[in-house]
Amino acid sequence: MSQTPQQPQMNVVQTPDYRETYANSVQVRVSVWDFSLVFGLASSDSPEQVTIRNHQAIFLSPQQAKALWNVLGQNLSQYEQAFGTLNLEPQNMNFPQGPVN
Repeated sequence: MSQTPQQPQMNVVQTPDYRETYANSVQVRVSVWDFSLVFGLASSDSPEQVTIRNHQAIFLSPQQAKALWNVLGQNLSQYEQAFGTLNLEPQNMNFPQGPVN
């Protein structure tokens, strides 16, 4: 008789320094060892200048980055089924173009 391994009970708690924040900018930096997601707030004081104020960096192992990619993909798919397709149309923002560091 084979037994199915029982899943452990998950306990999710917030630490005392837990916080929530809004980001409309994310920069992805990749190295051999990890992925870094740098979150910030982009704003434009004039059409010629965009300022990004970075406020949080999260470092993930490549395995955790892939797991995050899978979870985001599943949730975006469900969101689009419920609310319609999300279109990413180019904005007339003058963000710098070039290689990702």
